[in-house]
Amino acid sequence: MILPGTGRGTIGRRANGGGGASLHKPTVYHARKLRREMSSPEALLWGRLRGAKLGFKVRRQHPIGPYVADFFIAAAGLVVEIDGDAHDYCERPTRDSARDHYMRERGYRVLRILARDVMRNLEGVLVFIVKQVASPLHHPSGGPSPHAGEER
Repeated sequence: MILPGTGRGTIGRRANGGGGASLHKPTVYHARKLRREMSSPEALLWGRLRGAKLGFKVRRQHPIGPYVADFFIAAAGLVVEIDGDAHDYCERPTRDSARDHYMRERGYRVLRILARDVMRNLEGVLVFIVKQVASPLHHPSGGPSPHAGEER
């Protein structure tokens, strides 16, 4: 059936207009947008991390509270951020510090890796990430408890 004035059929459309409840969460919507618009260093790294190729599952552009982590390794409680040159200017260092504090308060570790390191030494970056996953720092018994919208 074609809906009047739309030129679209009803197949695959939900009664509420589609998208589901998760699209009504701004952070989830933003994360999905970021997945479509990854930077070159993020895309290069993701090509090597995806599909548990290194022995652990990695999520890209994963919402954690009001933030979106570039990469998230739930099994290790590890957030990996790829920082380009823009992270050195204006209010970015202050924002990054607040973001890191938020993550640490919830029991996550944050690795900040320079985008130029990913582009120049991808193998070294991968070895560094694998070492961080293999030997995590001490976490309180059971690790951090997930917050609403934050899967572990």
